[in-house]
Amino acid sequence: MHDWLREHPEVRTIRVAAADLNGQARGKRIPRRFADRIAEDGTRFPLSVLSLDVWGEDIEDSPLVFDEGDPDGVLLPTDRGFMPMPWLEAPTALLPLWMFREDGRPYDGDPRHALASVLKRYAADGLRPVVATELEFYLIDDSGKRPQMPKSPRSGKRRIGAETLALRALDAFDRFFTDLYDACEEMDIPADTAISEAGLGQFEINLMHQSDALKAADDTWLFKLLVKGLARRHGFAASFMAKPYEDYAGNGMHMHFSVLDRQGRNIFDNGGPEGTAALKSAVAGCLAALHDSTLVFAPHANSFDRLVPGAHAPTAITWAYENRTTAIRIPSGKPVARRIEHRVAGGDVNPYLMIAGVLGSALIGIEDGMTPPPPLLGNAYDSASPRLPTSWEEAIDDFEASPLVARIFPQELIRNYVLTKRQEVRYMAELGPDEQMDLYLDTV
Repeated sequence: MHDWLREHPEVRTIRVAAADLNGQARGKRIPRRFADRIAEDGTRFPLSVLSLDVWGEDIEDSPLVFDEGDPDGVLLPTDRGFMPMPWLEAPTALLPLWMFREDGRPYDGDPRHALASVLKRYAADGLRPVVATELEFYLIDDSGKRPQMPKSPRSGKRRIGAETLALRALDAFDRFFTDLYDACEEMDIPADTAISEAGLGQFEINLMHQSDALKAADDTWLFKLLVKGLARRHGFAASFMAKPYEDYAGNGMHMHFSVLDRQGRNIFDNGGPEGTAALKSAVAGCLAALHDSTLVFAPHANSFDRLVPGAHAPTAITWAYENRTTAIRIPSGKPVARRIEHRVAGGDVNPYLMIAGVLGSALIGIEDGMTPPPPLLGNAYDSASPRLPTSWEEAIDDFEASPLVARIFPQELIRNYVLTKRQEVRYMAELGPDEQMDLYLDTV
């Protein structure tokens, strides 16, 4: 950590931050001259800060705030160390943190610790997940009364229409994407392919597969911060909200994963297209937990506007080979790369909770030897398969009561997350559609 700062004498200020349950960065600005102290000793802020609502307000009925006296947690650096923040004007370094109790125990309300706990269970079984995420987002001109696609920096024109896999859509914002890839290199975020999607100013960037799932989650969280911050430097907004436009596709965050054994072999690979019994057990675990864990894949009021039939997002709890209408898809390709694609999450998720939810449910399926139903043939929207929750309130209730969710996430996180979401439900009912759009565009 200290070497990085010595190599970057231009850095003037430090940001230290941890992800709260909504994936918001909570932290502090610190002068550079105190960086060594932060790197060695960390910092402190209340445990309750990691379960603030989407507005950044305390949870009124949380036992953390008044019943326990709002005690501090200890925030220590992750192994990521210092990194640049290329979206800011002044040279600045970010130091990612996670939260611990005073006695050194991980704080169970920290979403990064929730993922780390799931990964420890894999390691105990001699397994290691390989994870990649695909992130969809919109570039948006939000300077007027209604959000719209930004004007092309090249032509000054505003093209209204879908531009699926259009090079001209990418070329129109080439300066932004060039800066974005340069920034990913600086931050060690493995950004791969970029494409234009079906919405107005909608794009997708894939992050490369990696066998460190915690770093994959860090990369995804940091990438969202970077895209939103860098877009503002270019004069427009970027949003990962699930459904910015009623008439266009929403933003998803698909996750691909396989699992390696102690010898580094993919336990999903049987040499053929169908995959192993372990793959099918992992699929069965994902399906079994999907209804009750929907809240981590659709955490906001706007999330459920995306999960509707025919909108390029799943609604049925189904799986299939090479079928993008299902919740769980097995892509084709070389057997050595056989993997599962989980297609439910919106772009508005907390990546730590999302990846923990997927990997935790898959591990339950593997450990319990679960068997899935036959793979679906045809259109999942027309199937008679069980459905995902259709409302935010239903998803919250099911998450709280689920025995499978309790096998993935610690009770303290479940309690805090449910209290946070119920407060958001109450306050969101007071907002009109335009107010909700303004809120979610800048936060999620």
